[in-house]
Amino acid sequence: MSGSPIYEKEIVAIILYTSCFFMIVAFFLVAFFYFSRKKIILKELEKRDLEIHLQKEQLHAVIVAQEEERKRIAQDLHDDISSKLNIVSLNTHLLSAPNLTEAETNEITENIINLTAKALENSRKIAHNLLPPVFEKFGLHAGVEELCVEFESSKAVKVHYKNEIDFDDNDIDRHLHVFRILQELMNNSLRHGKATEIWIFFKTVESVHTCNYEDNGSGFDSKSIENQKGLGMKNIDSRISFLNGNIQIESQINKGIGVIFTF
Repeated sequence: MSGSPIYEKEIVAIILYTSCFFMIVAFFLVAFFYFSRKKIILKELEKRDLEIHLQKEQLHAVIVAQEEERKRIAQDLHDDISSKLNIVSLNTHLLSAPNLTEAETNEITENIINLTAKALENSRKIAHNLLPPVFEKFGLHAGVEELCVEFESSKAVKVHYKNEIDFDDNDIDRHLHVFRILQELMNNSLRHGKATEIWIFFKTVESVHTCNYEDNGSGFDSKSIENQKGLGMKNIDSRISFLNGNIQIESQINKGIGVIFTF
């Protein structure tokens, strides 16, 4: 016995409504996933653009720092070496002058010897600033020890240095960045912070090499954008980036500075 036409129409209507409902749900699901995916892709693109922008900024900071270093070296060569060699040249020509007394000859010769010795000493200092021989020969630990001795020789600051890391000699290229970061921090502590004490501590925290740096100087507002974007800080950030590390800087006016960086 076949069903009534009204009952069959109800079944068809239910099937149609159900199909429409599932089609609408499917449409909204597809639209939701499409726009969600699009939003994720846009965020990834924005993140990538930001990373590229930061990399460009870091590269620019390195280039600027390198140019500043070249200018400093050129100035040192001009002021310390060239000027002394010019005077040596003038004194050498004086030796060929007629009627020189023995005393005058001895005086000119002594001047030449003294100026040559000073020019040699200054050239060693310039070369030492480029790459300290102790660092190149004995590694980061010895290089930092010598750096501390050099700063203490000024009698203006006392440096407390402790190291618990056995540095790998094969990582000397990466360690040079660590050495330059410390050099920059110590220069800032002495020149700008007027610190009388500095603490440096190398240790390993959860298999990660870490450096703790502190001073008792005048400090600064670490939240200031101007302080964060200084050439020295950009140079440090760039080196930290090359080391795939992280850096945290805390400072308040008249309360010194505290720095922790990994490498």
